[in-house]
Amino acid sequence: MSDQRSLAPSDPVSADFASFVSRRREAVRGGGTEEGTRYAFGADLQMLRTMRRMKPLEMFVGTAVRAMGQFLASQNLGTMVRVGPTQSPRIYRIARECADALGVAVPTLYVANSPVMNAYTYGTDDDSFIVVHAKLIDDFTDEELKFVIGHEMGHIQNRHVVYLTAMRMLTSGFAQLIRFMLEPVLLTWARRAEITCDRAGLLCCGDVDVATRTFLKMACGSTKLYDELNVEAYLDQLEANQESAGRFSELFASHPYHPKRIRSLQLFAESELYRKCLGLPGGMTMEEVDRRTLEIVQVMKGKSVPQLAPGE
Repeated sequence: MSDQRSLAPSDPVSADFASFVSRRREAVRGGGTEEGTRYAFGADLQMLRTMRRMKPLEMFVGTAVRAMGQFLASQNLGTMVRVGPTQSPRIYRIARECADALGVAVPTLYVANSPVMNAYTYGTDDDSFIVVHAKLIDDFTDEELKFVIGHEMGHIQNRHVVYLTAMRMLTSGFAQLIRFMLEPVLLTWARRAEITCDRAGLLCCGDVDVATRTFLKMACGSTKLYDELNVEAYLDQLEANQESAGRFSELFASHPYHPKRIRSLQLFAESELYRKCLGLPGGMTMEEVDRRTLEIVQVMKGKSVPQLAPGE
């Protein structure tokens, strides 16, 4: 990974990267449909197709999410700061650069007064918004924020938003009658969707080491320890956890554990698609990256996931 470079505006690699973005503008949301252009995690795409065929879930999404989205948008306007060209222009610039990198419109972005490191996306496919907690802005560099905001834009680009909103409504106690049936499906999908959007964040910030630091900072939370964090020592925790029966607690989580996300992102950083963005030769196919990533993120080992058919 030592030959990877950041995608600074003055970097000559940016011309190739702009060409890549241009090709993706006309592609299906979630990345291109052909091998070599799709960045989305294949297991995420497969589960999205499955969920769209689940009538109870689609009925819930079609009614409750739209109503909840309007409520949340109004609440945000009353309790948070909406970012724009003249309001927090630094954060808006970062968001605009991410949107340009992914080939999407700049979404509505809010800053929330919170000491907790977090960022999230709510809404519908037609009206999505991103919330970034103030703690992230205080502790993260511009490049690290680019990874976080790019990740959240990945949710919008890949049409995750309605399902994320539905999942949060279910886990917060709303619609208990269908929670038992839908929540396990949504949580499994959500963990895979995070892998897709980590890739989007990396495409925005252009540096896997920057992306890795964001996970370590979120895991630690102490500004006094940031300079002492050791990536490899932290990743050793992944192997230790794999030997514990407690690993099954991840089944009830909406995000994969941080070490898994780092390992998965390191794999994507070695893909032919990402290396081409940096002007570097070689790399694994996305099919191989997805296969190896699935081995990392699966909680229940031995579960097979249908492969994407050609052209999907």
